[in-house]
Amino acid sequence: MFTSNTVKLALLKQRAYNLRWATLPDGVIPLTAADSDFPCAEPIQEAVARYAKDGYFSYGPPEGLPELREALAVHYQEIKRVTYLPQYILPVDSAAFGIFLTCQSFLSPGDEAIIFDPVDFLFRYSVEAVGAIAVPFAIPPGTEKVDFSQLEQLVTPQTKMICLCNPLNPTGKVFTPTELLELVAVAEKHNLLILSDEIWSDIVFKPFAYTSVASLNEEARRRTITITGFSKSYGLAGLRIGAILVSNAAHFQKIYHTSLHQSTIHGSNVLGQIAATTALQECRSWLAEFMLHLQVMRDLCVTKLNEIEGFSCIAPQGCYVAFINITGTGMTSADLQKLLLEKAKVAVVPGLAQWFGEGAEGYIRLSFATSAEILEEALFRINKNLL
Repeated sequence: MFTSNTVKLALLKQRAYNLRWATLPDGVIPLTAADSDFPCAEPIQEAVARYAKDGYFSYGPPEGLPELREALAVHYQEIKRVTYLPQYILPVDSAAFGIFLTCQSFLSPGDEAIIFDPVDFLFRYSVEAVGAIAVPFAIPPGTEKVDFSQLEQLVTPQTKMICLCNPLNPTGKVFTPTELLELVAVAEKHNLLILSDEIWSDIVFKPFAYTSVASLNEEARRRTITITGFSKSYGLAGLRIGAILVSNAAHFQKIYHTSLHQSTIHGSNVLGQIAATTALQECRSWLAEFMLHLQVMRDLCVTKLNEIEGFSCIAPQGCYVAFINITGTGMTSADLQKLLLEKAKVAVVPGLAQWFGEGAEGYIRLSFATSAEILEEALFRINKNLL
């Protein structure tokens, strides 16, 4: 299922936007946005086609399709070991919107929220978009153990939230139960909410294991707002589907009211909800095969990158991105990204503050969710053009 024959380059060049095939000149290999080059699982394709064939695209319930809410509750109980009632689960327009909506619901102008550094830019954007202040907590790539007790030094009377990205994009760090318990202790001591972005939680490489922060104890579950999505695990980015899961009526009502779903100004794509439901109910074996492929691609990527002079890459524990220290080249992240694009015809994401925060300078990020043939060619071009 995950060979070069299943990568439809002609379609990707028509449809894969967001810094990928459709936005770059012919001949450039995009290892940019964390989006798979493979088509989604056949059961998802078939479910969407069946729904579309009937010809009715009516409004769905503003709280989301009951079958998706139930499927998410079952999934979190069986896989993540967290109990969420379906009525406290809100399907939303992507995990990215879930992050923004949570910030919009629980932060006010002048409030502070602690975010990681480096981390995906969506956290800073969402916090600042509602007039709050993003306070960075440094987690250097390759950190063996994060001492979350040090995070307490950043807490002020204005702090309202800790934003957890686990696994951590872009470094691939997967947090241990011990680390997460320290984070929960700080949140409990200062009565802070935990925004837990878990969109990458299915993409974890052996021997590492994922722990959902809300699974640790009842206190953690009570103060955690969990956000998930289906773009990373199941290739559904264009269907714009994610979900917010909470443990109590007060949190749900606050988020639901802020969402404007009840007004039809916003709402979750019905086709996306059909696809997500099918993914959860019928595609675990497909995901297991995808993970076997990704593990091979990760190992290939890390081995080849560490053979390049001036590069140093620690194997990510989760996420299908590699975060490469390029300080040995003597180049900045922006200059190296430009060189690779122009000479090697390979597009990567530079470690600029606008993408990942100040802690990303001296790094580049590349995605390896593609075929071995495409990845090997890209890595060959990178090596050849840095000699």
